[in-house]
Amino acid sequence: MTDFERRVLKEVLKIPVGELRTYSWIAREIGSPKSFRAVANTLRKNPYPIFIPCHRVVKNNGEIGGYSLGRHFKKELINLEKKIKNVLK
Repeated sequence: MTDFERRVLKEVLKIPVGELRTYSWIAREIGSPKSFRAVANTLRKNPYPIFIPCHRVVKNNGEIGGYSLGRHFKKELINLEKKIKNVLK
């Protein structure tokens, strides 16, 4: 794993349950604002997709984007986490 990939995964770990960020937001946060495609490629290779919550990262236009376990599952995880967040308020 490269240093860039580690930084991406560490940043994704900071996203709170029930919240979403974009690929470009992650790129900016790690100091590589033009690397949003590389962020997406890194998340595509995420070795622990449930534990490192790459399902919380979406496209700038709000579309779900890809997910190693399938887009439908990504959407279900996002919806489940939003419900959990509302319960914990």
